[in-house]
Amino acid sequence: MSLEGVRSFLRSRWLGEVPLDRLFWRDMMLVGTGINIASSVAALILLGLKMPLGVVLTVHFAPVPYNIFLTIAVWRTAEKSGGAKASLVMLGSALWLIATVAA
Repeated sequence: MSLEGVRSFLRSRWLGEVPLDRLFWRDMMLVGTGINIASSVAALILLGLKMPLGVVLTVHFAPVPYNIFLTIAVWRTAEKSGGAKASLVMLGSALWLIATVAA
């Protein structure tokens, strides 16, 4: 993916141009969780290889800025759409963020 593609991806989510269901279920729950699992597995492997703790923690927590971005993007998009479903999605995204940062 080119740099412009990445910018377009991030911009469309930040501006709420992506449907809320896609943003929450695919981008956050599926892809975001996958990234978090991969980074945790990589950190555990590095820990097993006796790498410095700073490196292990950096790898483990590397997805946190993206997790925060996704959560805020979901909130912004949910606020635009409104309704009970939007409130549930906002709550779900907040719980997801807590779970990913605390894990």
